[in-house]
Amino acid sequence: MKGNAKVIETLNALLADELTAINQYMVHAEMCANWGYGKLHKDFEKRAIEEMKHAEELIGRILFLEGRPTVSVLGKMSIGADVPLQLAGDHSLEMGAIKAYNAAIKQAGDLSDFATREILEHILQDEDRHIDGIEELQDQIEQMTLPIFLSTQVGG
Repeated sequence: MKGNAKVIETLNALLADELTAINQYMVHAEMCANWGYGKLHKDFEKRAIEEMKHAEELIGRILFLEGRPTVSVLGKMSIGADVPLQLAGDHSLEMGAIKAYNAAIKQAGDLSDFATREILEHILQDEDRHIDGIEELQDQIEQMTLPIFLSTQVGG
């Protein structure tokens, strides 16, 4: 089915964001593993895998609409030198994703591409859950102090 060129362009922009997120989360996961924070490693890794599934969904939709997925473009990554900086960068990444998905959902609806809109709404729900999880960790750091928080993240 030949899709709207604007929708395909938007889907490719969202794909670039997802591919960026995958890379950022994987680097953060491996940094935490290296520091011995197994629980944080698993948290970052799980989020990266969910972003991979989003990328897969976007690629599938682009192909269905007879577009060409662009997988060679990444956005700017924000690799944190410590856990609070990692979470701050991830928070910024997710806020950008939520804004972009909301705009894409509106665009798809305005162009009467309701199947694409439904796919994007599903992904947006995951992104909302991601931001909630990041903010939960940031709140824990604020309430416990960083050293106590990090002591809870050892092991797996």
